[in-house]
Amino acid sequence: MRFTIIFAGLLGILLAPAFADYNINIGDNNNSGGSGQQSVSVNNEHNVANVDNNNGWDSWHTLWDYETGFAAIRVFHKKTCIVHRMNKDALPSLQALDAMVKEKKFQGEGPRGPPPKGLMYSINPNKVNNLEQFGKSIVGMCKGVPTYMAEEIQGASLFFYSAKCFNVNVLWVVNISVCGSTEEN
Repeated sequence: MRFTIIFAGLLGILLAPAFADYNINIGDNNNSGGSGQQSVSVNNEHNVANVDNNNGWDSWHTLWDYETGFAAIRVFHKKTCIVHRMNKDALPSLQALDAMVKEKKFQGEGPRGPPPKGLMYSINPNKVNNLEQFGKSIVGMCKGVPTYMAEEIQGASLFFYSAKCFNVNVLWVVNISVCGSTEEN
């Protein structure tokens, strides 16, 4: 019996890092003088990555479902979910993201390194009626929240884009700008 308890304890210690979330402190230019924290969870079994950005009023959560090819951003102060197709050329693979987080090696690592990749999306102002088409993970995150589809704008620049945009900066790896308005705006 004692051996079983010791074995279970050692197994728990060895497996804990595999199921752990990783917290990364980030600087935030949107909140004057403030900072935030991003928590990253990579679930290799379900091919999903979650990033929580905890920064007061500007908090958001994004989910990248590598199995379905869709991603969602839940913007808490707008009480909405925005779903879009993943651009696999701009986003790191699930394995690369997992390795970056574990090793704390991020492209750019803030203002010192190369700039992150930028993606821009335009929101379709009509609500999505069927969340099931995006997979169970996105249904779980966006159920009960007004959800909208966004399409990537190729070659767009925020400098020339006139619609209101919400920016999601994920780990100095990718900057996602979601532009336009929803029925609630």
